Amino acid sequence: MQKIVQGLSELLADTYLVYLKTQNFHWNVRGPYFYSLHKMFEEQYTELALASDTIAERIRALNAFAPASFAEFLKLTSLKESRHDLPAEGMIKALLKDHEILHKTCMKLFKAAQQAQDEVTVDLLLKRMDVHDKTAWMLRSHLGKM
Repeated sequence: MQKIVQGLSELLADTYLVYLKTQNFHWNVRGPYFYSLHKMFEEQYTELALASDTIAERIRALNAFAPASFAEFLKLTSLKESRHDLPAEGMIKALLKDHEILHKTCMKLFKAAQQAQDEVTVDLLLKRMDVHDKTAWMLRSHLGKM
């Protein structure tokens, strides 16, 4: 289970970083699509906050401590922070890239959880992959890409 806990800890760090990045963009977006992006980013960071809690609770259910500091998250994350002064399109592109990476991270961990016969983690990861797929689709749609 140590491999699962480590993978969930990394996923938690990545999820929390995307949460912070999305909240940053919610606060700092500007331009002609301000209102729609402001609302979309709020919906996304709210979902990511709940996801962080769910992932941390799964780590605890596996009898391990969940990482819970910026220092720990920065050591565990594979993602990069973003500036607050990006144009709206840059914000969307940054989040799209992150959600695609999060999906890949979930897929990798999903295979490990299946091998470990950890059905609860498998279920959690299926739900996360669905959210990241849908979010990536919405972000691509804002960019006019398929």
